[in-house]
Amino acid sequence: MILRQILRLSSLFRSAVSVQLRRNIGLSAVVFNKAKELDPVQKLFLDKIREYNTKSKQAGGPVDAGPEFQKDMNESLARLQRAYGEGDLTKFPEFKFEEPKFEEAPK
Repeated sequence: MILRQILRLSSLFRSAVSVQLRRNIGLSAVVFNKAKELDPVQKLFLDKIREYNTKSKQAGGPVDAGPEFQKDMNESLARLQRAYGEGDLTKFPEFKFEEPKFEEAPK
């Protein structure tokens, strides 16, 4: 009886230690990956994303978009406005929900 309890406690202890070790190894892997230098492909990719971000902020929209893009965009917006009604189609819609009024039923 005592031997079973000792074995049960030891298995619980082993599983708890195992979980803690896995968590610590997972956390240390993230820390070590951040400490390492990025490989050249990742660095190039991030540099291009940052460059595009600065260009799009300066241009106020898509980068290197010619007059054809703007023409297609305006035609698409006009077609959608005809199909779905008025309103600004470039903004996310605002939803307003009213609280339901509950009345207590007579008993």
